[in-house]
Amino acid sequence: MEMAASSHLLSPFKCNGVDRRLNFTGLGSRFQDKRRTFLHLINEKTSRRKIRSSGARAAVALENASQTNVCLVRIGTRGSPLALAQAYETRDKLKTAHCELAEEGAVEIIIIKTTGDKILNQPLADIGGKGLFTKEIDEALLEGKIDIAVHSMKDVPTYLPDGTILPCNLPREDVRDAFISATAASLAELPAGSIVGSASLRRQSQLLYRYPSLKVTNFRGNVQTRLRKLSEGVVHATLLAVAGLKRLSMTQHVTSVLSIDEMLPAIAQGAIGIACRSNDEKMANYLASLNDEETRLAVACERAFLETLDGSCRTPIAGYAFRDKDGCCSFRGLIATPDGTRVLETSRKGSYAYEDMIAIGVDAGKELLGRAGPSFFNW
Repeated sequence: MEMAASSHLLSPFKCNGVDRRLNFTGLGSRFQDKRRTFLHLINEKTSRRKIRSSGARAAVALENASQTNVCLVRIGTRGSPLALAQAYETRDKLKTAHCELAEEGAVEIIIIKTTGDKILNQPLADIGGKGLFTKEIDEALLEGKIDIAVHSMKDVPTYLPDGTILPCNLPREDVRDAFISATAASLAELPAGSIVGSASLRRQSQLLYRYPSLKVTNFRGNVQTRLRKLSEGVVHATLLAVAGLKRLSMTQHVTSVLSIDEMLPAIAQGAIGIACRSNDEKMANYLASLNDEETRLAVACERAFLETLDGSCRTPIAGYAFRDKDGCCSFRGLIATPDGTRVLETSRKGSYAYEDMIAIGVDAGKELLGRAGPSFFNW
């Protein structure tokens, strides 16, 4: 009895000898069903959150990808290897200067064929007109098909189309001309009667002025085409801009480099100019970050000289402005007849400042106009 009483007292499930423990046998399945339902709802909500989260992440990724692939700057250029090299140089400088342009696809290069590219069987002087290598590119710029236009500055007319500006010149390359020949080490060593290929009246006139026994024939085409013709024996020698050969990594073809005294360069030779629409502040700001002011001022001086002379492809004109060892602007200018029988030269020195350098170019042009007389340009 003591054991029974003791057992009763120790049992929490009995009352008056009756087992009051709840019977979970029947209830267990119902609790398990509710538990499973509850867990299912929790899992479903969690899954929805994950889907929403992953969907948001996917949307952000898609937006970022879209932003990356949206072109921010469209560069218009001619399609020659040299023109493309200049466009690539511009693109690379933009990417370096602006992180948003460093993304893949942010800068696009658009090739535009110009009048000068289409007509290759005539001398430039015979085609006539100005802007032979820029007109179609300028039109694309004004029509909004491109955002900036990359030009060789020597191809750019002294006027700009209304609605465009040219606020940027990249650092200038070597302005000199290269002599290339497989038969002679220099122009002086070419035998009398040798044929030199060149499409430039500036080169032709200076060459014939110093070497009247040589002959010059029209030699159009890109750098690669001219070198091929030279190797085929079409001519005995040719002259090309050192700047272009450097940009194309083709200086191994150079036989010798002509000094400035031997061959005064073309206006703005070796300089790259970049234009944009005058109302496009964003592009103007991009280009301002690339501008080399020393080059811009030198080019402005030379173009003021050219504009004063009202030069065209029919006019042999040369000019070169540079900062000398004293920090001043030194300028040399030249006009000539195509046959080289008359060559007029002048020089100036002044402050290396925009207004002063424009004045230098204008004054030098007026001097040569006065010395030449009205009949000088009638050929």
